Amino acid sequence: MAGGSKAAVYSAIGANSIVMVAKFIGFALTGSGTMLAEGIHSLADVGNQSLLAVGMSRAEQKPDEQHPYGYGRDAFVWALMSAVGIFFLGCGVTVAHGVQSLLEGGHHDASTGPWINLGILTLSLVAEGASLWIAVRALAKEAKARGQGFWDYVRTTDDVFGVAVLLEDSAAVFGVIIAFITVGLTHLTHAPYWDPIGSLLIGALLGFVAFFLMRRNRTLLIGQSIRKADLDAMHAVFENDPVVEDVIMSRAVVEGADAYHIAAEIDFDGAELARRHLGDRDLDKLAEELDDGDKLLAFLEEFGDAMTDQVGVEVDRLEARLREAIPRARHVDLEPDGGDLAD
Repeated sequence: MAGGSKAAVYSAIGANSIVMVAKFIGFALTGSGTMLAEGIHSLADVGNQSLLAVGMSRAEQKPDEQHPYGYGRDAFVWALMSAVGIFFLGCGVTVAHGVQSLLEGGHHDASTGPWINLGILTLSLVAEGASLWIAVRALAKEAKARGQGFWDYVRTTDDVFGVAVLLEDSAAVFGVIIAFITVGLTHLTHAPYWDPIGSLLIGALLGFVAFFLMRRNRTLLIGQSIRKADLDAMHAVFENDPVVEDVIMSRAVVEGADAYHIAAEIDFDGAELARRHLGDRDLDKLAEELDDGDKLLAFLEEFGDAMTDQVGVEVDRLEARLREAIPRARHVDLEPDGGDLAD
């Protein structure tokens, strides 16, 4: 798990906890629906980012008898739960309150003035902006390490924690800006409908984030193929190896937030395997030694055992090459094609 993602998650929890309390205080003092929407927004963020923290911890558990490939995909389960929480708690409650407030004529409390809410929103913008900066910096570092552009990395990465925090913090910053504008317009125009409009816009923003994250985690849970660059590296290992005649079947999927599972069925070049086993042996002398059926049978039995062992050696070597070429290939399962043996 990337350390930057951990820092982003925990900094987001801290920042959102502070601003959540401040926003609910603002709502209690002014009755602003927009401030309530923002408070619910931050509450949803705290809860969802806490789920991400649990997911990070769960995904790092070691393999056991019931889960021989480890708990890597648990990351996607908890991230999906976080996205569902954003949708129902963040989007659903906020939109419902906005619609109710709009039907009731909106809200405008001129007695308190805008300064309480605007001051709290300014504090929120600073705190959530700092959290967003940490998330952006962590993802930018990972993108640079992989030779990708920032947005290309965000679109293709399987680091669900970093992307979730980036989107949630971005939504938090935009939500604060929306709230700042609608609170200001409410007090400038004395029009009661700006406040519920702010709630609806914030709810729509959360709905978009939730939909994107749910779709992304669903894809990863089903079994998404690994990045094209890593897929190309896998194919290069097979194509450039002299003992590999053909790859009958290969599958490479994301197994966790920082792990791949690669499986392939290899058609080995029997002639190359034989040459490697025989090495520098004098074949003319060997042919003279095999001057009767018993000696030939004994040699063929020894040769068959040696070929079986040689295949095992080559499988281990290829798996090591794949792990070297693709560091995230935690689980590599290669096996020889059985077709020729069956024939």
